[in-house]
Amino acid sequence: MSKFKYSNGEQQINNVLNYQAQEFKSIQRPDMSGVDKRISESEELLKSLGYSLTDIPKIIPLSEGRKHIVPTWEEMCTEAEKSVGNSTDLETLFTKEELRANEQAIKLLNEEFNAVHLLDKFDITISAAAGILGAAVDILLVGIPQKTPDGLKAGALSNYIREWFDKKFPEEEMEKLANSRISKVPYDAQDNRNTTEFVNGLSAYYHRLLSLGHDPLLGLIFGVFDIMTGRMTTIDKTGKIVTQVMENYADRKESNIFAAIAKQIIHFKSDITTSMGLPVPLMGLFNLLQFGNIGEEEQTIAEIVQGMYYEGYDFIHFCSMSIPTMIIEVVIRIGYAFKRIKEGYPVKESIPFSLNREKHPKLSTMLFIGHSAITAINAGKILFTKNPMAINYTQWILFAKYSYKQLKWALLKKPELRDAYVRGTVFKELSVICEEVDTTFREYAEKYIVVFK
Repeated sequence: MSKFKYSNGEQQINNVLNYQAQEFKSIQRPDMSGVDKRISESEELLKSLGYSLTDIPKIIPLSEGRKHIVPTWEEMCTEAEKSVGNSTDLETLFTKEELRANEQAIKLLNEEFNAVHLLDKFDITISAAAGILGAAVDILLVGIPQKTPDGLKAGALSNYIREWFDKKFPEEEMEKLANSRISKVPYDAQDNRNTTEFVNGLSAYYHRLLSLGHDPLLGLIFGVFDIMTGRMTTIDKTGKIVTQVMENYADRKESNIFAAIAKQIIHFKSDITTSMGLPVPLMGLFNLLQFGNIGEEEQTIAEIVQGMYYEGYDFIHFCSMSIPTMIIEVVIRIGYAFKRIKEGYPVKESIPFSLNREKHPKLSTMLFIGHSAITAINAGKILFTKNPMAINYTQWILFAKYSYKQLKWALLKKPELRDAYVRGTVFKELSVICEEVDTTFREYAEKYIVVFK
């Protein structure tokens, strides 16, 4: 029984091929042994009788100009089924040696495809070195934010970035901006004095974490919506989603969407360097995770994240955490580009902006290895310090992204592309054979009047 399942059309082709193979074997070919010897003897006889071999007239075959009728496909299938049945397996048309040769050829094509995507020792070295370098920057220069008498302090790089933000957005100017009407928004209630529905945990310390309008990413959706509708959308400390009209802040509404977007950005600017600044993007959604039993105090995930925000895990620290991940991206992409150029690829084709595996077959896997390395080291840092503030939020997001891409590639995309590669190569070889068949048929058709039914 065949290991392949054939469609009706494929089964018909198998039957016709089997029938034609049998017909070909049944053709009785004359014994041609000794023909060359007799031809030579005849030529010698003609020469001895004084005849010239170059002046022999051309004999026109009687078959020229005769009709040749080509049956329809349905007729061929019917005739084949009568002769060989309708259950021919394709494998039976080949010898064991031919089947083994076919399997070996397919295996070699698969190996050729895998070799294109297989990382060599230089690729792995570049990826691992980038991951270790990023981890070193994260541990030594980014550090863990801590509250001190001089404000939030962490590693040297984090301190530099926070100081840069303080200089770029001076405290006095930001206070003036925060007090001006152009930055006032409906969702900026700092406690429950002006709410109609109680929001658990709403305070000067936590209102930016609880209000989705203050989220650097979600705020562009919920914040703009709240500005246009005069609402405040929150996820309180217990995970309850509350959206309510802020009647006392009705004068802060904007009816024009562009004015609302502008006010949203201005409000971001006024809050970015405050003592309890903007939260990390999507941080407010962690208030929904009201489960877990973590640490000695048996806290939920939501409580852990709320504590992290209180201790200074804010948007500016998020920018600091992003630098190690950026280093990995830059180092791997530059290393990949130089290696491709050295291998003889054009500079334009070596620039690794795209993660398209057909253009850059190894890049995505190299990035996955680099980000896996720094994530593993960051996990060790968290385990060693037992401090959730050590989590590199941006790195875990990128690790999740590249893990998903790598898993999707390994399970879905790679088998599809490998199959397409093998089929494409086989099709090219088959095209050559089909062209030879067409040429032979054209030469044959010159001697006949071919009629297709």
